[in-house]
Amino acid sequence: MSSSPFSAAALRGAVDLSGLKNRPAPGSTPPPASPAGADTAGGTPGVAVRQVTDATFQQAVESTTSVAAVFVLFSSTIKESVDFIDDVVSAASRSQGRLQVLVADINSNLQIRQAFQVQSVPVVLGLVNARPVPLFGGIYPVEEIAGVFDQLVQLADQQGVTGRVGPAEPTTDDGATEAEPTSPHHDAAYAAIEAGDLAGAKAAYEAALAENPQDEDARLGLGQVALIERTSGADLQAARTAAAERPDDIDAQLLVSDFDVLGGHIEDAFTRLVDLVRATSGAERDRVREHLIGLFDVVGNADERVKRGRTALMSALF
Repeated sequence: MSSSPFSAAALRGAVDLSGLKNRPAPGSTPPPASPAGADTAGGTPGVAVRQVTDATFQQAVESTTSVAAVFVLFSSTIKESVDFIDDVVSAASRSQGRLQVLVADINSNLQIRQAFQVQSVPVVLGLVNARPVPLFGGIYPVEEIAGVFDQLVQLADQQGVTGRVGPAEPTTDDGATEAEPTSPHHDAAYAAIEAGDLAGAKAAYEAALAENPQDEDARLGLGQVALIERTSGADLQAARTAAAERPDDIDAQLLVSDFDVLGGHIEDAFTRLVDLVRATSGAERDRVREHLIGLFDVVGNADERVKRGRTALMSALF
């Protein structure tokens, strides 16, 4: 079965830079705040800055088989972590196009947040040949960051990843990519998620959908909150054991499929539930089908795996 190259567990076996040079020591003071927003520095020469979402994460990872990347996890509600993106971009610009910069807001991308078990921001990882390279957490001076990135480029050379990014996208006069305004309902949902208030986040997303039924981001967010609610407090290994021992247990199969999606094993989850649709009938089949459709909403309709999953579901039903 297929699997994502990424999860928090994957970091334990990830490529390590310690054999090259030491990383910066903790304790540095934060740099001065920058006026740029979450989509900062898209116009820095020689640097491609790319917003990553749960739906585009796999595609972004695969791009690192040709051009290495640094991946910044930040929170749109923590200004220091947003401003720090400017420093990361500044350091990456010294690589002469060898590094792309990927950024993800953990407030709106709950699968990424859960997969990496993010407890504080910012967190910076390297991505080389679709594999994670743990770098550092916290805020450091640009010079120290640039030194770590030099090591990352050396590692990319060793692994044959020698591509360069193309010209940066057009930006506004102050050098920052134009950011789209967010809905107050979305802001409320992000704040609730940050506070651990999943019920509040759910209510905010439902309000956004009531106001605009075509709000795909709200639909996606609502599905992600529901996914985290269903898996909260459950034990992953116990869930997998139960699913393996009781293949006809609907509850066990639904729970492990939730964990699969949460961990990035999207196709595994879809295949499991499509097979279960084939093996069930009546009310049980309807329940499995509705759960699978809910997971389609979590991943996002634009994702190719969702398109393939919908085709497989139709085949299983008819």
